[in-house]
Amino acid sequence: MRTLTLPQARRIALAAQGFADPRPSGRIDVRHFRRVIGRINLLQLDSVNVAVRAHYMPMFSRLGAYDRAALDAWINGPEMFEYLGHVASVMPTADLPMLRHRMSRNRKVYPRTQRVLKDHPEYIEQVLDEVAEHGPLTVSDLSDAGSRTGPWWGHGRGKVALDWLYVTGQLTIRGRTPTFVSIYDLPERIFARQLLGQEMSRDEAYRNMLLRAARAHGVGTLADLTDYYRITHARSHLEGLVAAGELEEVAVEGWTQPAYLHPSATLPRRIRARALLAPFDPVVWFRDRTERLFGFHYRIEIYVPEPQRQYGYYVYPFLLDDRLVARVDLKADRKAGVLRALGAFLEAGQDAARVAPELAAELQSMARWLGLPEVHVSNKGNLSGALRKAVGRAAAT
Repeated sequence: MRTLTLPQARRIALAAQGFADPRPSGRIDVRHFRRVIGRINLLQLDSVNVAVRAHYMPMFSRLGAYDRAALDAWINGPEMFEYLGHVASVMPTADLPMLRHRMSRNRKVYPRTQRVLKDHPEYIEQVLDEVAEHGPLTVSDLSDAGSRTGPWWGHGRGKVALDWLYVTGQLTIRGRTPTFVSIYDLPERIFARQLLGQEMSRDEAYRNMLLRAARAHGVGTLADLTDYYRITHARSHLEGLVAAGELEEVAVEGWTQPAYLHPSATLPRRIRARALLAPFDPVVWFRDRTERLFGFHYRIEIYVPEPQRQYGYYVYPFLLDDRLVARVDLKADRKAGVLRALGAFLEAGQDAARVAPELAAELQSMARWLGLPEVHVSNKGNLSGALRKAVGRAAAT
């Protein structure tokens, strides 16, 4: 069994995610979007918009400034579709057969869905009929959407019914409104009949998911690979891929579990990269892997009461070359035209004199991309002073 050093594993992982390539110097178009998706497979969706919605950032992190409207048009077009990949995600439409096994009616359901299914089964059919007759539509377009029961996930029965029909494949999401509200429609109106007739068995789908995850990670443990598409009980499938020579079992320095190397993985001599990573970027979305690869302990603190937060509400790790060297809590103050760094923190052992100018440049680039003329840095965090000075110098040039 081959053994990789930890720096080698990091470089393999970052190259697999596209960070060994320089950002495009010219106009960014659909060809670049396809190339990124060809590497990372999917974009995770999240409704938080404190800086920018999560699915926009992986493209920016790898490509630099691009037209978000162009990405919207592409992911809402025929090449991409939305379903439960790594939770709610947009993925290539060609992957639909791989996800069909998840659309079984026998899947686990939330208590609120169980109540609607038990107490009002006719309502589910009523909603489906309404979409068939009047779709595409949002929950507010339903003739009887019900009322919310709470501010977060207290959905009315209309939203519960639409989500159940979506999860079970009877409806699909054909796009979202500018305020990120799902638009539902019948699958046969969106997908080709030939595609709808294709389905993989769960075993075949698991093997495909593991191979896609391994290619996207370059190298990863069983836990890393199964997390990518949120699958379970896949060890036998992984062992079968190793036996067939489709993956190579390797050891990684300091890891207690074996790792699996994809045959397409490359090992660059070095990584030259600079990127802010959204909390739901594939490089950092599985926190255990982030800690094993980078020695970077990362948790999102959205649901932590503000006085108890260590770093902030919506914190972006900062990648510089092959290390996560800092983190910054960002907020887009659109009314004031300011990208606010509410806290900036240097990782132990890193040099602020090196990190601050690079982070300042990336913040300026992100602010311009978001149409915000200024970057402001607060006093919070051990990197804030150096970062504020670097931002000032960058703004003066």
